[in-house]
Amino acid sequence: MPDSTAHRIQLLQGDITKVKADAIVNAANSSLLGGGGVDGAIHRAGGPAILENCRKIVARQGGCKTGEAVITTGGRLPAQYVIHTVGPVWNGGHKNEPALLANCYRNCLALAQEHGLKTIAFPNISTGIYGYPKDKAAAVAVQTVLHYLAQHDVPEQVTFVVFDPENLRLYEEQLAHLKS
Repeated sequence: MPDSTAHRIQLLQGDITKVKADAIVNAANSSLLGGGGVDGAIHRAGGPAILENCRKIVARQGGCKTGEAVITTGGRLPAQYVIHTVGPVWNGGHKNEPALLANCYRNCLALAQEHGLKTIAFPNISTGIYGYPKDKAAAVAVQTVLHYLAQHDVPEQVTFVVFDPENLRLYEEQLAHLKS
């Protein structure tokens, strides 16, 4: 991994709703109207302005498809924006799940670039109720972000925010493997 790309990735264990970044990513569902896990936490912490923005997007385009991304205000969050993406439901890896998950990361990064956002923080997309195996999801996340950063100057900093020690270890392994 080139040094110019390596220093642009950070790993943090904690609560993504408390991360100060230009944008945080929400692992949303296709309705964009809130849910459980990270999605519910972001909507609760960010307040009603996020849901209001999401409702306008739904009225305009009818939700968000798997692998796609949309951007809203960050409301009361420390982040100025929330980029909502819909990860794939794991079906054993036979329904294009890795490509769909990679699209989530690419489309979020492209939206950040389009809006001139220098910093973005990602949660573990699809690893909760959608059942994507954590090790496989970490590999897709790290590889996709590294590939994107190698080709683009913005965003300048990407942070993977993991909630539990297991994901921390999986991301550390992915990043160490790529650095060697």
